[in-house]
Amino acid sequence: MSSASKAPSATRSATNEMVEVGKTVFYALLIALVLRVLLFQPFTIPSASMEPTLLEGDYIIVSKYSYGFSKHSIPLSPPIFNGRILFHAPARGDVIVFKLPRDNKTDYIKRLIGLPGDHIQIKKGMVFVNNRPIAQMPQGQTTIDLGGFMTKADVIREKMSNGKSYLTYSVDATQPPENTDVFVVPEGNYFFMGDNRDNSLDSRFAKENDGVGFVPAENLEGKAQIILLSWNKGASLFKPWTWVLDARPSRFFHYLY
Repeated sequence: MSSASKAPSATRSATNEMVEVGKTVFYALLIALVLRVLLFQPFTIPSASMEPTLLEGDYIIVSKYSYGFSKHSIPLSPPIFNGRILFHAPARGDVIVFKLPRDNKTDYIKRLIGLPGDHIQIKKGMVFVNNRPIAQMPQGQTTIDLGGFMTKADVIREKMSNGKSYLTYSVDATQPPENTDVFVVPEGNYFFMGDNRDNSLDSRFAKENDGVGFVPAENLEGKAQIILLSWNKGASLFKPWTWVLDARPSRFFHYLY
């Protein structure tokens, strides 16, 4: 057989191989998209607003199926439908990732405090839900970074009526965010707070004032389930040695109750 007759066969073989590679890449991307939309999605914690539960640099996994699905379950939040499908109501105390209501783009993570219809008020740092205080148990003090300066903070364990228990930080319980009017959570909305009470922009602040305000059910993205990995602030993708030197292995694979 001449070399000329072999050329078309070789070309067809190379083309077929490229098609197969393309199919493999397509199916891999499709599977990754389905997993991201329906099951799990990773997030990196960018701030200190949820300390001490979550630290800046924690790499967490969020379950997308916990509360059903909305358009915000899909990358770029395409307006293909409104509301939620397969909806499961979240529980008070859950740590939840949601889209910031004032732009429907920015991812926020906070703790769920108020359910639809609840009356929420904060008095001297104590959170009242329907006129009943969330139990507080002082755990001593620690030093935290508050807006670029180090200061003392009270460490307080809060325990909800449903048994959820977690630690919070409080620097100054006399400040306005720790002493509020009564918030009445509208139907179909939720009230969130950060565990780092003096360093959290949350539902205590109206969205008209660059706050969070009430969060519609449609904006819920998923429940934070586990801290998969964690690094200190100095870690960088472009500095491989920091992957080890700045790792926080004690936080690896830490389940969020």
